[in-house]
Amino acid sequence: MSAGDGSLVEVRLLDGPNLYFPRPAAKVTLDIGRLLDLDLDRARGFADEVGLPRSRPGPAGSAFRQRFVARAIAHLVRRLAIAGGAKRLAVRSRPGTSVSELVVAYPWRNSARAEVLADGLAAVLDAISDPEGADVGAVLQQAADQLAATRPGSGPRLIKPTIPVVAVTGTNGKTTTSRMLGFIAQRTGLSVGWSSTDGVYLNGELVEAGDYSGPSGAGQVLRQPGVQLAVTETARGGILRRGVGVAWNDVSVVTNISADHLGMGGIETLDQLAEVKAVITKITKPDGWCVLNADDPRTFAMRLGTKARVWVFTTDPNSPAARTVLDAGGRVSTVIDGWVAVLRSGSDPLPVVEVVDVPMTLAGLSRVNVENVLAVTSAALAIGLTVDQVADGLRAFDPGVNNPGRMNIWTVPLGAGDGGGGGEISVVIDLAHNEAGLQALIEIARGIKPASGRLLLGVGTAGDRGDDVFVTVGEIAALAGDVVEIAHKDEYLRGRPMVELGALIKEGAAHAGVTITAEHAGELAALASLVGQARPGDVIAMMTHQDRVQVDSWLAEHGGRRDSIADLRTKVRRASE
Repeated sequence: MSAGDGSLVEVRLLDGPNLYFPRPAAKVTLDIGRLLDLDLDRARGFADEVGLPRSRPGPAGSAFRQRFVARAIAHLVRRLAIAGGAKRLAVRSRPGTSVSELVVAYPWRNSARAEVLADGLAAVLDAISDPEGADVGAVLQQAADQLAATRPGSGPRLIKPTIPVVAVTGTNGKTTTSRMLGFIAQRTGLSVGWSSTDGVYLNGELVEAGDYSGPSGAGQVLRQPGVQLAVTETARGGILRRGVGVAWNDVSVVTNISADHLGMGGIETLDQLAEVKAVITKITKPDGWCVLNADDPRTFAMRLGTKARVWVFTTDPNSPAARTVLDAGGRVSTVIDGWVAVLRSGSDPLPVVEVVDVPMTLAGLSRVNVENVLAVTSAALAIGLTVDQVADGLRAFDPGVNNPGRMNIWTVPLGAGDGGGGGEISVVIDLAHNEAGLQALIEIARGIKPASGRLLLGVGTAGDRGDDVFVTVGEIAALAGDVVEIAHKDEYLRGRPMVELGALIKEGAAHAGVTITAEHAGELAALASLVGQARPGDVIAMMTHQDRVQVDSWLAEHGGRRDSIADLRTKVRRASE
C-alpha cells in the first residue's frame, strides 16, 4: 500500500521471515524530512509527546537528529500499539534510501490492525510537524482509539512446512546448487520439488515456467502432490518484497556474497546484501544445518546469527575458518588429494568422490563449480543422504542436460553451413550476470583454450544492475579477451536505453586501453558475429540469458555438439600442453 502527501510513503506487509524479524512483519516507510528540520524546542516537544522527556534531539538536519527521530518513532509505535490493546510490540527501525527516509518494522498477525497502526503513526507524525500547530495529544488519542476499534483482518499467508526444506541463496550459484541437490535426492527415490529462477519443477519436470526464486516459488513447490523434499532458491528481491515463503527450513545454504543489484530496494553495500541473504540462516531449525561458504568472509560470519548447527565448505582444508568450525563441533566439506571429503572433529576425513569424476566441475577446471559441488555435498549429507547416494548423484549430473545455460561447452566446426572453413572452435555458454560470473566464465574459457587460440567474448547484463557493474564488466572483458563485443539483453533493459548501457561497458573497456566497436541488441546476433570472426582453436565465451534456447538451437543447426566429459578432458589436457 502506498500513500500520498505526508509522512507515510508506503506500508508493505511481509508474509514471511524478513530483514527485520524472523516472522511476518509490517514494513512502514516514512518521510521524516520535516521532523529532521524541526527547531530544537519543537523537537523536544516531540520527545515529550511520545514519552521521552530527557532525550537529546540534536541540531536540526544532523545525524544526531536522525537517530533521535528513529528512536522517538519506535517509541511512538509501541505506545500506540499498547493503547490499541497490544500487550507489547517489538519495533525496529533503520534508515531508508535517503537521509529523510526511515523504515519502521513491527510483527503483525492481522492485516487491518497492522495497516491502521501505520496510518495512525503517520497521522501523529504529521501533527507534530504541522506548522499550524495541530493538537498532537488529540491526534494521538484518536489514532489509539481507532486502532482499538479496528476488527482483525486477514492473517499472514505463511507456510509451515511438514516436509524437509532446503533453502538456497547467495549471489552466484543458487540455481546450479538447487538443481544438483534436487537431482541427487530424486535419484535416491524421493519425490523432490524445487524452485528457481527458471521455474518450479517436480522430479525434474517443469510444472510452472518463470522466475520462482521468491516466496511464491516455495509455496508452489510445497503444494505439489506427493512431494517429499523441497529445495527452494531464495533471491534477495523476494525477501525484501514479501519475506521468505516458509516459516522455517531444515537446511540453509549460502553460496557467496558479491556485488549484484546494489542500489536497489535500499541495499547499497555488500554488508547490507549479506544481511538480507542471512535471513534464511536465521530460520533454520536448531537441529538443522546451516551450510556456509567459509572462503567468503561475509557468508562465514552468518554462523554467528543462526541457532542451527554449522557446516561450511572450503577449497582449503587447512583454512582458519575450517579449524574454527571443527573446534566448535561443526563439519567441513573440502578437497583433499583431489577428493571431495568431509571433516569432522575427532574423526578421519570421509572421502566422498573424486573431483575429476564430477562432470559439473568440468574435469576440476571450474573453481566456482567445485565450490558448488562442496555446497551440494554438505546439504545432501545434512538432509540424511548417504555418501554413496551423494557420490552417485554427483557423477550422474550432466551439466549439458541437467543444468542448461550454466557453463555449457560446445564444439563447433568452422564454416559449417556455408561450405567453407575447416577446423573447430569451442563455445562456452553461461548465465553470467555480474562481475564474478564473468570472471568464472573467463576462467573456464582459458582452461580449454590452446596456446594458439584466442578468446572472443560476448558480454552484457540486465539493466537493473548498477552503472559500476557495467563498467567493471567492460574492464574485465577487455583485459581478458582478444575480441570483445557487447551482447545486450534487449528484453531485460529494465527501462534503460541500450546506448547508455553500451557506453558504460565501453567506458570500462577504455580503462584497459581497448575500444569496443560492435554492439548487438541480442545475444544470438553477438554469437553469430563472433563465430564469423573465429579461427581454429579459438574459444568464444558468452554471457547468455534471454536467448539461451535460441543460442543452443543455432549452435546445433551449425553443426555444433555439446562436449562430453571425455571431450572436455581432452581440451583441458590440450590447453595445458
